[in-house]
Order: sequence, then C-alpha cells, then structure tokens
Amino acid sequence: MPISYDLYEPIIGIEVHIQLLTKSKAYSSDKNEYGGLPNSHVSPITLGHPGTLPKPNKKVVEFAIKLGLACGSAITYENIYARKNYFYADLPKGYQITQDKTPICTGGTITIRDKDGKPKDIAITRIHMEEDAGKSIHDQDPTDTLVDLNRAGVPLLEIVTEPVIYNSDEAYNFVNELRKLVRYLEICDGNMEEGSLRCDVNISVKKKDVTKFGERVEIKNMNSMRNVQRAIEHEIIRQTEVYENGGTITQETRGFDAALGTTFSQRVKETANDYRYFPDPDLLPLYVTQEAINAVKATMPLLPNELLVKYTTQLQLSDYDARNIIEDKKIALYFEELITHTTNYKAAANWLMGPIKSYLNELAIEIAHFPILPMKIAEIIQTVENREISFSAASQTLFPALIASPNASIKELATQLNILQEDNQELLQSFIHQAIEKFPAKVAEYKSGKVGLIGLFMGEVMKLSQGKADPQATNVLLKQILEK
Repeated sequence: MPISYDLYEPIIGIEVHIQLLTKSKAYSSDKNEYGGLPNSHVSPITLGHPGTLPKPNKKVVEFAIKLGLACGSAITYENIYARKNYFYADLPKGYQITQDKTPICTGGTITIRDKDGKPKDIAITRIHMEEDAGKSIHDQDPTDTLVDLNRAGVPLLEIVTEPVIYNSDEAYNFVNELRKLVRYLEICDGNMEEGSLRCDVNISVKKKDVTKFGERVEIKNMNSMRNVQRAIEHEIIRQTEVYENGGTITQETRGFDAALGTTFSQRVKETANDYRYFPDPDLLPLYVTQEAINAVKATMPLLPNELLVKYTTQLQLSDYDARNIIEDKKIALYFEELITHTTNYKAAANWLMGPIKSYLNELAIEIAHFPILPMKIAEIIQTVENREISFSAASQTLFPALIASPNASIKELATQLNILQEDNQELLQSFIHQAIEKFPAKVAEYKSGKVGLIGLFMGEVMKLSQGKADPQATNVLLKQILEK
C-alpha cells in the first residue's frame, strides 16, 4: 500500500549554539582560541577544581544584548545563572553554567524568505548565555576515547526558535540569515566547519487536519546548513513512514550521518527534570541596566535587513543586486564607501558584482585584499558615464591594468592603453562608410527591414576603430547614414 506523504506536515524548531568571539572563556581568563595543542587552554577553573570560583565575562553579556537588540528581543534586567547537571567525559565540572528561568533575551524575530521568496518572520523564544563542553575524540586511538578540554568553558549564546518552521528550505534560510547576522554584529565568525555555529533541530510530523503536534525528535550538533536541510528531509520521511505503518515515534535524541544522509538514535530525550537545574551558588545575579543596553545600542552596525531596505528603496537597486551585496559584510562595507563617491548606484553594483567579484573568486581572496580603492572604481564609473571610454574597454583593459598599478591616474592609464573613445565625427563617418562598403548586400537587407543587422555594422566599426568608437554616437550616426 503506497504511503500518503502528502497527508502529513512537519513542525520544526531550531536551537543554534553560537560560539562567541571573546578573547577569554565565559567564566575564566583561559584563552578562547580555536586550535592549539589539546588541553593547553585550560586552568583549575575550566577543570572545575574544588575551591575555584567562576567570574562572568562582560563581553559575553554585551554580545548577548547585541544579538537581542538585532532580533528585537526584550532584554532581561535580572539574570540568574543556573547549573545544568549532566555527566559526560568532556564536561569536567559535571554541570554546565547556563540560564534557565531568566534568559537574557526573550521574544523577537529573524526575517527569512520562504520557499516562494516571500518574507517570513521566524519567532524567537529565547536567547541565553552558557558555556561549551569539551570535545571527545573517537578516531585517533583504536581502543580509547580521547578528551580535549580546550573548548570547555568557551562562551556560547543559544538561540531557540518557536516551532514555526515548516520545511527544510525555511530551516536552511533561517540558519543562513542567523549566520549572516552574527557576522555583521562581529560576535561570531560563523565558521560552521570549526563548530562556531552548531544546530539542533526539533522536528515532529502530524497529519495536516490534526491540531496537536506529534512526538518530537531532536537531531543534534549539525555543522552545515546543507546537513540541517538533509536531516530534516530524511526525518520527515522516516516519521511519516512510521506513522503510516502503524508505529509510534519515541521522544529521543538522534544524530545525523552525513555520509548516508540518515538519522540514528542516540539516547532517549532527557527532560528539564533530568538536568536538575538550580541557581549557581558561585555566581551572583547579573543586573543589566538600561544605561548598559543604550551603550550597546550605540555601537550597533547597520544590519543586513536595514541595508536591504536602503538599497532597494533609496538606491533603487533590484532585490537580486541588493541581496548579493549584503550577503557578505565586507562586500557591503566596500559598497557603502563606493557610493560615497558616486551616485550611479546601479553601475556601482554592476562593478562590484561583475569585474570585482570575478577577480576575488578567481584568486579565492576576500575584498580586504582587493587592491583598488572604492574611490578609483567611482572614477572609472564617471569616466564611462562621460563616454570617455567604453564599459568594455574599462572592464577588460583598464581594470586589469589598474589592479597592477592601483595608484595610477585613470586618465593617464587610459591614454597609455590607447582606449580613450573617439568622438571625432569625421573619423566616425569614415569608419562607418568603410563598414557599409564592406557589406553592400547586408545594406540592402537592412533597408528592406532587417534592422537587426545594425549589430554587424557596429561590430565592424568597433573593429576598425580598435574599440575606441563611442558606441552611442556611432549607433546614432550609423542609423542616419543607413537610412538615407
């Protein structure tokens, strides 16, 4: 009997652990630095030795407020630190310092595009501060598991969504938007392959005509957006097939096997009671004042959605161009400086997304290493706008030469390269007559209605002028002569 997949729908919530770009760990002065020899970034505090006392990292609090403000969350004034008790080999204290009843941020949204390209607000339940566990290593010794505690105590923000995500595309877009946001805020590098951003997905499946959620499953620790998408797609099919075959779903934690594209059971899901949360007796309550919130607010950069509105409304760029520019903060900052030197915003976007991006991709470098200043690109745009050189000559000849000599004068370089456009009417007429004389049959066809042939004559004129004929002036003059 065929399985009726279309009768079911998924309900998805996502938890993302964001590793923060602080110099030290969440509750000690140990280095917060990726890499390093195993167990070299530890101290008695990280290892949970008796008699040691943790101390909150002020930057962690600032970064939490920053993310909360960016999401439009309410900031909690009185914050109680809590202990979450569980026992793993890579959790040296036997508990994790986190927040339970008083997350530092509540509510808010992150706007994504749904699979039809329409804006959708993903509601945020909470953002709270906590510390990371260490790392168990299973593949370096044939018989033993090794433990590296460098990551233990590294500061995290955990952001938890409401169950308002309905397919794998929305989940992918949410993680992508969140990663972009934390990079703009400069609180996390977003490098998922290094574990800086790790996702847990809570997913249940129910029949479309039923209001009650099905039993949920949590898929843990995915470190790529594509794996989040693949795990959800597999789990929707798996849960649907279980229900269709008369089975039941167990609330459990599952892992994702990226090689097979399948999920597998890890353990029966713990409840809050199993963690035995209680206030941490070593840490006093943390009070966040409105003055502190205002101080963080004053440091907030322009955010991706704010830039999107600016580019599509004030600058009249297309949604496609604007989204391409804001995808990378460093690209957006380059564009922001570029448009202080030119008001031809469309040309600025074309140069950034065309020749500049191609050059960056070809050398696999970031725009921070691009040698040409935005002011120089604006000069090229103005030179093309003044019809002194063509866009073709500017992008194919002038641009590479300027990369080699980024401080050179645009006019002098164009003169040396012999690419300044000819606007001498007599010379243009000479080129046009030569082109017409070369193709007498095509002239007759043009006059009989095949106006598309003007491209043939334009090409010949450009060839004769070595690309220096002004295309606009040539086109007007060519039409006049052909239509006599």
